[in-house]
This record gives sequence, C-alpha cells and structure tokens, in this order.
Amino acid sequence: MKKKGLFGELVAEVFGTFILILLGDGVVANVGLAPRLAAPAYNWNTITFGWAMAVMVAVYVAGGVSGAHINPAVTLAVAVKRGFPWSKVIPYWIAQIVGAFLGALGVYLVYMDGLVAAGVPNVWCTGPGSVFGQAFWGGAGGAAAGTYSLLTAFITEIFGTAVLLWGVLATGDRRNLGVGANLGPLLVGLVVLAVGLCLGGPSGYAINPARDFGPRLFGAIVGTKGLFTGSYWIIAPILGPLIGGVLGALTYDWFISPFLAKEE
Repeated sequence: MKKKGLFGELVAEVFGTFILILLGDGVVANVGLAPRLAAPAYNWNTITFGWAMAVMVAVYVAGGVSGAHINPAVTLAVAVKRGFPWSKVIPYWIAQIVGAFLGALGVYLVYMDGLVAAGVPNVWCTGPGSVFGQAFWGGAGGAAAGTYSLLTAFITEIFGTAVLLWGVLATGDRRNLGVGANLGPLLVGLVVLAVGLCLGGPSGYAINPARDFGPRLFGAIVGTKGLFTGSYWIIAPILGPLIGGVLGALTYDWFISPFLAKEE
C-alpha cells in the first residue's frame, strides 16, 4: 500500500478546509443575502446548523488522509499533547489557510451577484462588520444597540475552542466513550453546533484561525471594508483559538484521562 506522505496530508488539509469554508461561509451568505425570503429571514440557528454540517462533511472527506485537523488550533493542540510532529505544524497551518482562502473564493463565485449588489458585505469572517452584527446587533429585532468588548470576544474564543477540543479528544478516545470511526465526524459536527448555539454570540465563534484569516484575506481583496481595522482580527479569532485549543487538550488530560480505565 502506498504511504500517503506529507504531500497527500497537505492536499487533504487544503481540500478539507476548502469544503469547510465553501459550506460554512456559504450558509452565512445564503441567509444573510436572503435571496428567496427577506433580510429578516437571517437566522442564527440556520448558521449554526450549516457550520456544523460543514465541519462534518469536511472531516468525513479528509479524515482518512490527514486526520482532518482543518484548524490550526487543533494542529497545535495535538502537537502539544498527542505527539503530532512539530515539523508538520507550519505546513498544516499554511495548507489550512490556503484551503480557507479558496473556500471563500468558491462562496464568492456562487453568490457573486448578491454580494456585488449588496456592496460585498462581510460574510467571510467574525468580528466588526460581519453580517451577523448588521442583521441582529441593534437591528430590527429590538435589541439594544451595542457591541461585546474585545476582551469578551477573546475569552469566548478560548472557551469555545477548548470545548471543541474536549469533544474531539473525547470522541476519539477509546478509553472513554469513544465512537466508531464512521460516527466521529458527525459527533464533531454536533460539538461545533453546541458551541455555536451556546457560546457563539459574543465573537461569532471562529474557533479556528484559518477559518477566519483565509476568508478575511480574500474578503479584503474583493473589496469588503474594515476587515483588518484595529487589532480584533488577530486577538480574538487567531490568538484566542490557539490558546483555547492547547488549554482544551491540557484540561482533558488533567481532569479526564487520569481517571479512565487502562487499555488492556
């Protein structure tokens, strides 16, 4: 049998992250532009379910080749605590960002008419100027105008990514209530759904630096304004998930792993 090798793993990471963003940012564009309904049809539940399905499909597609990290925070966490080779970390990160950028290109090609007509709004990434912020925060729903602080968004990303790692590690842990390989991607998608529904509000739950940075870069190129204004873009969706991923792996090994039965 031919070994997959690093090249194959990187191709899988590019492809998997491409799928993640094509479907994930795709659902944001779909409900944000609301082509068949109206702007008030924008629905946070639709967004969270769409992203959960995006993660599930991406992991199913790429998991057998690269492990489907599709997230620099996951790559860093498994390098810190699960023996993933440090020599692969930067190549994986680059592949994930490239895949995310190409996924955003795919969304642009699908929704180009609506995006151009709307002035190329931010359907790409989290933070100031996002479609979510425009549609709900102080919008027609009657919420008081305002915004969450950068510190709150940063803390939210740490917690959200830690929860993601808890779910990823638990579902893959044969000593715990680990699931069969064919169900793992589904349950990881459900973990992402839980994070979005329960913790997603303050920051938009990037919980993935590549998911945020690659599309943010693409959005800036095609004319979306304000994507790199201030320091939000690096603190909340990049530093927060990287810290949260490592914290999630560490706390799983502090609070769960020592008390599981030993493998025979």
